[in-house]
Amino acid sequence: MNHHDPKLLARLSRIEGQVHALGTMVKDGRYCIDIVAQVRAARAGLARVEQMLLEGHLKHCVEEAIASGDPKQQRQKIAELIDVLGRTDR
Repeated sequence: MNHHDPKLLARLSRIEGQVHALGTMVKDGRYCIDIVAQVRAARAGLARVEQMLLEGHLKHCVEEAIASGDPKQQRQKIAELIDVLGRTDR
């Protein structure tokens, strides 16, 4: 996936707007459940961006490493995935 993909950038812009709206909602003292709903929407958006990036990485970078036949490059790409997927969210 191209990191300058318009779909990816559009999603990130939408998430940026959601996060900005969260600040306004908190400042305005909006109802807690409305704020939680907005947080969940932003998190779902970030999860989709993550999925898109991982798919792109697998389809391009990992496929390229496999096609290269270079075991060192293949192990590096696998290690990168294990590392990033093994990090906790909290």
